[in-house]
Amino acid sequence: MQPNFPAGLPAAHGLYDPRFEHDSCGVSFVANIDGRRSREIVSLGIGALCSMEHRGATGAEAETGDGAGILIQVPHRFLTAVAGFPLPPEGSYAVGMAFLPADADSAEKAEASIEAIVADEHLTVEGWRT
Repeated sequence: MQPNFPAGLPAAHGLYDPRFEHDSCGVSFVANIDGRRSREIVSLGIGALCSMEHRGATGAEAETGDGAGILIQVPHRFLTAVAGFPLPPEGSYAVGMAFLPADADSAEKAEASIEAIVADEHLTVEGWRT
């Protein structure tokens, strides 16, 4: 027997299943299901982000913002040009962003902590970029 879903939801097809419909405060998802890279999909993601009146975690940290943003593919050609150190082949590494303290000693300690966590995960830090 099919569960009773609110009127207007499409029938289950492909990756969509109405059983997973629920209210999501401040969440948006834009993707190209063909896997094609395009500036258009980035623009749509930024537009969705800017159009939300209430995003998840809005106001949770008044001093630094709500942490909302977009997730994109690693821009390998760009990073190869600007990293300042050799990169592994495309698709075989990840990129992390850290907001470090302005004080040099504190920043050095923060970097060491991050590198220790990375090592605990059996990974390596290829380099740091300002």
